[in-house]
Amino acid sequence: MDELKPLEGPATSRDLDITGMHCAACVRRVERALLAVPGVTDASVNLASERVRVSFARAPDIAGAIAAVERAGYKAQARRDEGAAGPIGASQASAAGWDHELIRLGVGVVLTLPLLVGMAVPGFALPPSAQAILAAIVLSYAGAGFYAYAWTALRGGAATMDLLVALGTSAAFVLSLFDLFRGGPLYFEASSTVVTLVLAGRWLERRVRRRAGDALRALAALRPATARVLGLDGGETDVPVGQVVPGQRVVVRPGERIPVDGLIREGEGDVDEALLTGESRPVPKRPGERVIAGAVNGPARLVVETMAVGPDTWLAGIMRIVETAQASKAPIQRLVDRVSAVFVPLVILVATITFLGQWWWTGEAGHALIDAVSVLVIACPCAMGLAAPAAIMATTGAAARHGILIRRIEILEAARRIGTVAFDKTGTLTRGKPALLDMATVPDVDAMDALALAAGLQQGSEHPLAKAVMTAAAEKGVVPARIAGIRALPGRGIIGQRGLMLGNDRLMTEQGVDTTPLAQTVAGYRRDGHTVAWLVREGRALAVFAFGDPVRVGAVEAVARIKLQGLNVALLSGDHAASAEAVAREIGITQVSAELLPEEKVAAVERLRAPGGGVAMVGDGINDAAALTAADIGIAMGEGTDVAMASAPVTLARPDLKLVPAVLDIARRGRAKIVQGLFWAFAYNAVGIPLAALGYLSPMVAGAAMALSSVSVVANALILTRWKPEP
Repeated sequence: MDELKPLEGPATSRDLDITGMHCAACVRRVERALLAVPGVTDASVNLASERVRVSFARAPDIAGAIAAVERAGYKAQARRDEGAAGPIGASQASAAGWDHELIRLGVGVVLTLPLLVGMAVPGFALPPSAQAILAAIVLSYAGAGFYAYAWTALRGGAATMDLLVALGTSAAFVLSLFDLFRGGPLYFEASSTVVTLVLAGRWLERRVRRRAGDALRALAALRPATARVLGLDGGETDVPVGQVVPGQRVVVRPGERIPVDGLIREGEGDVDEALLTGESRPVPKRPGERVIAGAVNGPARLVVETMAVGPDTWLAGIMRIVETAQASKAPIQRLVDRVSAVFVPLVILVATITFLGQWWWTGEAGHALIDAVSVLVIACPCAMGLAAPAAIMATTGAAARHGILIRRIEILEAARRIGTVAFDKTGTLTRGKPALLDMATVPDVDAMDALALAAGLQQGSEHPLAKAVMTAAAEKGVVPARIAGIRALPGRGIIGQRGLMLGNDRLMTEQGVDTTPLAQTVAGYRRDGHTVAWLVREGRALAVFAFGDPVRVGAVEAVARIKLQGLNVALLSGDHAASAEAVAREIGITQVSAELLPEEKVAAVERLRAPGGGVAMVGDGINDAAALTAADIGIAMGEGTDVAMASAPVTLARPDLKLVPAVLDIARRGRAKIVQGLFWAFAYNAVGIPLAALGYLSPMVAGAAMALSSVSVVANALILTRWKPEP
């Protein structure tokens, strides 16, 4: 956890909140408008979050981008708190638009009900003039947005869902006005009901799709507004967290959320990081260890020296990673973009053919026009535009809640091709820090006495093996012996008074020490790939210590779960063969490649890809960066280096290897939801448009079906928000 530093997105990318988008055609229109702005290199719209990420080749021209969006007929504003990863849908404009839409819906419902009652109950029909007035109010007020956006789109040479609704309802209303004077059938209730149903569908759809951003909003809510700064005189002052600067010390009382990233200087206790890393149990923290903003302090009072605040915190970095993924487009969504470019014009053509065909067949222009209206209404491409972004938001949000940070959404496509999962060893399958794994003594020497002597020799040393000895002594309650005259022998070991020595084989050879009594034990240690150190007193070997890099907790279970998914598992390591093979045996991996240079790891990934499909690579170090990039899915351990995390599209927020099979599981599920959403979106139209064209659907039924299509597609994607890794 101490080294986890999520990386920021490109400095030349900015997010805009967009109001007024309703369908895939709207998405395409906004993107085309932004791409026409000088200096804009890319624009990616997320319909579900009503946001667009704009990339610039030079200094961002936010004003120019907003102006382009508004010329296209939509409203835009720069995200508040740019760079700090604010919650999805938090813009005031979006909230105000939602409230206004609810008022319009209420007016539509109240004024449409009398028209429906009059149609359904014989003898209770309103006078034709009253029907016309009510319908006119519904269309001019409740449906005003449709006509405004349709007109703007039409002026720009674009065809959107609003144009379909505006054409259909206007046609029904104008026909009814004409028949009002000539005594023909009236369709005022049809035009009013369509407007009301479409508004209801949009309102429900927005309510449902906001749930896809719940994970990100929950993260945003973790940021405390104030911090308690500790003064030089020992006094405590509450200040806005944005005013805290690195180096200042803040006091965190029991039960409070930690306001900054920093190092504990006073206090010791458990910290709950569940909502940040998915770690279900409180994490013990001691002075000198790092804590992160948003975590909940346990029962102890902590004094934390500030390292980062606001947009520089680990929490803000997580949110940037998740939002970047949510703003991305899955490769399968390109199909939607191509279809949406011709869909609305094609629907208008089908509606025209329907009108002419039905008029010719029945001889009734009014009936033919109503069938054409049904075609226009049911053909809304909202569901197509929402299928992919809703599933992406649900997938990345659920993954982040459990400690999986998805940076690039392409992994959803790649996951289904994975045939092999390859692991680095040191720092990935193992902890990356040496530990004292075993020790043996000659018959007349007590093991704890030998450990006390070794700890006494190592006191004050910063060598990794020395720390391992001191840690083992502390865990066993052994007090280090007092030894004077300690002197280090570089590359060999350490010596002290009374002829005490702790060192490697080279030191034993130089000093002529007889190691025969423990030779058989040492041979076993070496077969297991352990590093060996001898304890000697006055020329006699007393004990031998075996050091190694312990396998991470959960490694065996993670490998077993990956195999249960029908995948191969391989170990690619730069360490010597004996060590790599020992770790592989312990956790159940049979395919091992050791002593690999970074470029050789890349070649190994390519070899694994050839026979068994795609490759997922899990690593943590600089030497893994190239392999993480070469793999179909790169998964970086959160405790690894910045280079490794920058090279991988997935980062594990906590060093839990059981998250590796979970990455593949959530990625496959996310893609499945995209495919399902697009299938149902196309299916609604494939079935509904022919039925409407043949006269089997009234405009009201078409409006209800269209609203249902959007809500059902988003609701299906939201099933992913309940996803959890296998227990």
